[in-house]
Amino acid sequence: MVKLSCTLMFLAGVFADWLRMRGFIKVSVATDDPRHKGFAPLDHHFEAVYINHIYRKSSDVVNRPIASVPASVMLLKDRYTDDYGWTQKYTGTISKVINMGSYNYLGFSHNDGPCAEEAARYIDKYGLHIGSTRHERGNHVVQAEIEKCVARYLGVEAAICFPMGFGTNSMNIPSLVDKRSLILSDELNHASLVLGCRVSGATVKVFKHNKGIYSMEGTIVNLPEFIRIKKKYGAYLFLDEAHSVGALGPTGKGVVEYWGCNARDVDIMMGTLTKSFAAAGGYMGGTKAVVEHIRRHSAGPCYGAPMSPPIIAQVLSSMKIMCGEDGTDIGARKAVQLLKNSRYFRRRLKQMGFLIYGHEDSPVVPLMTFYITKVVQFSRRTLEHDIGLVAVGFPATPLTKARVRFCLSADHTKEQLDYVRIFIHFTTFPMC
Repeated sequence: MVKLSCTLMFLAGVFADWLRMRGFIKVSVATDDPRHKGFAPLDHHFEAVYINHIYRKSSDVVNRPIASVPASVMLLKDRYTDDYGWTQKYTGTISKVINMGSYNYLGFSHNDGPCAEEAARYIDKYGLHIGSTRHERGNHVVQAEIEKCVARYLGVEAAICFPMGFGTNSMNIPSLVDKRSLILSDELNHASLVLGCRVSGATVKVFKHNKGIYSMEGTIVNLPEFIRIKKKYGAYLFLDEAHSVGALGPTGKGVVEYWGCNARDVDIMMGTLTKSFAAAGGYMGGTKAVVEHIRRHSAGPCYGAPMSPPIIAQVLSSMKIMCGEDGTDIGARKAVQLLKNSRYFRRRLKQMGFLIYGHEDSPVVPLMTFYITKVVQFSRRTLEHDIGLVAVGFPATPLTKARVRFCLSADHTKEQLDYVRIFIHFTTFPMC
């Protein structure tokens, strides 16, 4: 039935395009300028039908502008559309919602407290930007400080940090492999990994998905088995921990700590600083030889700008809290609370009859609706009752596997989680 529903929507879109091209109806769509025939097309026919007739009408649930810090409770800017999603108009009002959609896993997303104070101090002392690439005059003392902190946190010899998570993969993978290399890549790898592999020129073979934590699936990689296979065949292991660093393990050090593995068994540990640490950027960690190779041969540090000082301060402060270097047990309590919230919310949703994907310890909780129409109505109805969450459909997921994605935080209270689950049980259960 899901495939039939998608087929009918697609055919309706094709028919609407046929009517539009013959002048029977007038619909706003993006089209190629006939004067630019030599240009690459904006999209292919399937993509055009999907974007203009399915995505566009539901674009209000895919992205929503916020007007506050994305903590456990946040403010959203209210808007409406009178042309089926082609444009969005702001009403001038805001809504206060329980935030179930941000990657604020450890609850560091605040504009007060020790992390914010340290970021402000770094602005006063170092300014906002270094003003040069790292290979020229941008190798600032604070950049070296954060890289030592990340290496210490991960338990590796060395680390190198970058201002953008996407670029951490896409810009650095080509410096590690070339056309003589074979890459065995997860079928659901992030677009940054896919792009990095393509640019490298290496031969790529795809296998069924396994990753630290999947942003759409909520699954956890069986790292011990991958390490066993890596050692058996003499391969190199690249671990993407964009969603798992900070969110897994007794002290939030990711899947290596979660499984009790040795960090030296992972050749390259990649992760982002955008999520658990409420900052921006990414890192790669490993042996000194590997990190120095990246530092000298990758386009990222050669041509890109270094991290901003206040961002560095945010990461340093939050990592030191997680390591207990601040002299408190706040970091340990955050890790425990996140695990409790993840298990509790996931378990209660399953008890209510919902189909939930992923591992019980994962803070990413996908609730399956399968129908894109259902996930759109689900998201709109929850927003009406002050719940902000993420509705996900194609191309982020397969066309027939639309879902609602809840992102748990250590900052969520039991009362907030109960309000969300009770509301969706009594109001939206027939939709799933």
